[in-house]
Amino acid sequence: MQLNTPAEGQIIVDLACTTMDDKKFDIDKDVLDQLYRKYARGGLRVSGWRQWTYFVVKKSLWTGVVEFSRAVKRVMDIAGSGVGLVMLAPVFGATALLIKLEDRGPIFYGQDRVGKWGRVFRMYKFRSMVVGADKMKDNLLENNESGGVIFKMKRDPRITRVGRIIRKLSIDELPQLYNVLKGDMSLVGPRPPVPREVAEYQLSDRRRLEIIPGLTCLWQVSGRSDINFEGQVTLDVQYLESQSLKGDIMLLLKTIPAVLSGRGAY
Repeated sequence: MQLNTPAEGQIIVDLACTTMDDKKFDIDKDVLDQLYRKYARGGLRVSGWRQWTYFVVKKSLWTGVVEFSRAVKRVMDIAGSGVGLVMLAPVFGATALLIKLEDRGPIFYGQDRVGKWGRVFRMYKFRSMVVGADKMKDNLLENNESGGVIFKMKRDPRITRVGRIIRKLSIDELPQLYNVLKGDMSLVGPRPPVPREVAEYQLSDRRRLEIIPGLTCLWQVSGRSDINFEGQVTLDVQYLESQSLKGDIMLLLKTIPAVLSGRGAY
């Protein structure tokens, strides 16, 4: 093995032997030669610059790939939500008419939800409950059937007749296409929680807030409200760690039969 400088030679000698309780232990020369060729070839200073350049290039490439994927997903969100709002206009009109005819109350319902990194935004739905349903919730908490921090009842007395139908088919969620178009939400991602639920989150539960919330997600196509809170968090984190454009498209396709089946929707 050829050493470029005396200083490097001394470093290699120091590496070759270590002293412990006045006893010397020789390091395998082949291993030493491999370490030198990998980390000190051309001199220690040159090697340092080489390793730094490799790190910067690798980091830049990785950042570029991530940002490109985000941009593509955003384009898909804009195109999907825009087309959806136009094509589903007749459904919007019919649903709005039925809601208005039932009790003359508001057609839409706006609620604060928590998005990526805790940002609060206004999420919209077709109103599926009686006017003032939020004020009635505290009296129903003991009947919670979901477990954990979320509240769900299969026979929630606040749901209207029209509301029961549109919730079964997830039509009540369609106005969130507007939230997707605005950038508050994505077509695919964890469902956005209400601030009251987030206040009860454990630290591990907050991982689901590391990504933009969506219209559909893994647990939406795997049982919806039949899955308890812990199961929902587990599936949200699984999506977070394995998300891809191909996976998003597959989830969107799986959402259609899941919605039509009505399983877990109440």
